[in-house]
Amino acid sequence: MAIQQANAVTALRTTLQSAFGRADILEVNGIGKTFPIRDMLGRRKGGVSAVDGVSFSLPKQGTLGIVGESGCGKSTLARLLMRLIEPDRGEVNYEGTNVLSLKGKAMKQARTKMQMVFQNPYSSLDPQMSVLDNVAFPLLANGATKAQARERAHHYLDAVGLSRTHADRLPGSLSGGQRQRVAIARALILEPEIVIADEAVSALDKSVQAQVLNLFQDLKRELSLSLIFISHDLHVVEYMSDEVMVMYLGRVVEKGPTARIFGAAAHPYTKALLASAPSVDIAERATADGQAEAALKGDLPSPLNPPSGCRFRTRCPHAMARCAEETPALRELAPGHTAACFLLEGDTAAAALAPTV
Repeated sequence: MAIQQANAVTALRTTLQSAFGRADILEVNGIGKTFPIRDMLGRRKGGVSAVDGVSFSLPKQGTLGIVGESGCGKSTLARLLMRLIEPDRGEVNYEGTNVLSLKGKAMKQARTKMQMVFQNPYSSLDPQMSVLDNVAFPLLANGATKAQARERAHHYLDAVGLSRTHADRLPGSLSGGQRQRVAIARALILEPEIVIADEAVSALDKSVQAQVLNLFQDLKRELSLSLIFISHDLHVVEYMSDEVMVMYLGRVVEKGPTARIFGAAAHPYTKALLASAPSVDIAERATADGQAEAALKGDLPSPLNPPSGCRFRTRCPHAMARCAEETPALRELAPGHTAACFLLEGDTAAAALAPTV
């Protein structure tokens, strides 16, 4: 019921945005990264295409979910946005300024407005520093006094539901959920406008996942945050996101409002992901078993030597000769809903746009 209500709100928001326009806080245009492969003598012998021409926009106070299999480039994309890895090409425009062109103090200031919560709370915190000092460290690094930083750290520990009794403890004495709350507090202490959560709940059990997800929703509302939420869990993405972007082998294959992606997915890869998602509903599982042909089969091709044309063609049941020769472009199927597949051209589009079971 909660997810249905969220989808109804998303659909209404999309309608209003179409009518009155929307304000985007982040615009990413054609960002890409290829990691070079070198032999023992340092000579380049090829490259790994990790992210290839990804473009999207993030509205103010919106949540974009990014989903795909392991190895599709989700985490690399997050690090490119933060400039933890330097991209080869493209633009990352934060409120009209390309952060890839910034240097020194200007880049440091821009980075305070975009913070990241990393996947593993067991390795993202300094085990030798107290919880309070882990949270306070970003403020200290940006010129605050120790007293100021610690006062703010107490405030954000309280905001994420941790008491003062946790402040002097070391991260190793905390549970996984508590560590992730510390990581979230550390990301928030600089009062960013954008938070990138990279598989932020994947290392947690389901009950703790629910607590952290609800915490993200509360903080988003209270602090007017814009979120990029990366996950391989489709149920988590559906619950958290206003829009969803599906990636496959470094490229975007589909993007649209959450209700649209989960109710009328167009790309064969998106449909396969949805068919493969586990369900606690017995009747729904039985229906999915009857649709086994739609489930995803085979392994992700190596990014060292990606398939020509459409990168999904080697696993696609609808692949044509054209798919090996040409790269499908993203085409608009409905307001805000785009997908890259030759099935969406001409007479085949109606069948491809059939609602997902």
